[in-house]
Amino acid sequence: MKIIVPMAGRGSRLRPHTLTIPKPLMPVAGKPIVHRLVEDITKVSNEKVDEIAFIIGDFGDETEKQLLEIAESLGAKGSIYHQEEALGTAHAILCAGDSLDGNVVVAFADTLFKADFTLDTQNDGIIWVNQIDNPSAFGVVKLDEEGTITDFVEKPKEFVSDLAIIGIYYFKDGKNLRAELQHLIDSGERENGEYQITNVLENMKSKGAKFKTGKVSAWMDCGNKNITVDTNKRVLDFEGKNIIEGNFTNNNSVIIEPCFIGDNVTLTNSVVGPHVSIGNNTTIVNSVIDNSIIQNHAHIEKGNMTNSMIGNYAKITGNSQDLSVGDYTEIK
Repeated sequence: MKIIVPMAGRGSRLRPHTLTIPKPLMPVAGKPIVHRLVEDITKVSNEKVDEIAFIIGDFGDETEKQLLEIAESLGAKGSIYHQEEALGTAHAILCAGDSLDGNVVVAFADTLFKADFTLDTQNDGIIWVNQIDNPSAFGVVKLDEEGTITDFVEKPKEFVSDLAIIGIYYFKDGKNLRAELQHLIDSGERENGEYQITNVLENMKSKGAKFKTGKVSAWMDCGNKNITVDTNKRVLDFEGKNIIEGNFTNNNSVIIEPCFIGDNVTLTNSVVGPHVSIGNNTTIVNSVIDNSIIQNHAHIEKGNMTNSMIGNYAKITGNSQDLSVGDYTEIK
């Protein structure tokens, strides 16, 4: 089994945080989004994951090293591919063409999920979906009476289905997927100027491939600050307890679970939680914080904040508000 992870997007909706860190490496409950994603896929797979291929932009050597370490931590070979130009979902997947072989899961790295099923690799393909109230902003699927997908519709203007494609796909034959992706690119068939994976799926279906749906019990997005903070909350709720990693100093402070606390964190005369994630080497003094993500090496003093994201090395003094503060920012 191979996992292909397209993640070359700029993450503009999550700025200023993505000015210094690619969105898939933003931490949720103490672990990068993309790490949680591939980890969850390995849990529902009934086959060993041999390779995890990441399709990235110009993110730098340090990011590439971190991605390879994520793959290694899951017992898989890591591969790096580059997408030079944003030409759509199908084009992004084809950038990892050399790794499209055998059983393949394609997972776009801006979503997390929870599922209680085991992936059945005997199907031609499986499309993960989630039932939503407003499907017009998503690709959706229609099913027949046997649960086989009959149609793929990209962002329907009129209601055709409420089963939204969440961006995770299984293909039994990676080589066939590669051939169909290449065929789409060669044909020049685009939707809104981009090559879309839904067109590839429709072409494969018309040639006899049968696709089933994989339904998830929870679907969590990480598109912007508010949604990412909410996803952090939901992931901590799934854990249901405080997660403390490494050394931790508590000076007369109260921690309301569930929270994540990284290594070498110091809390002094503060109330933290529920639903707070605190990165390594962060200090919080005389503050009250809930429902927030605080990254590494931050310093917060006399703060009273909620629904906030605080970047690496940020320094916050005396603020009482909903904040989105990037790396190395100082607010007094």
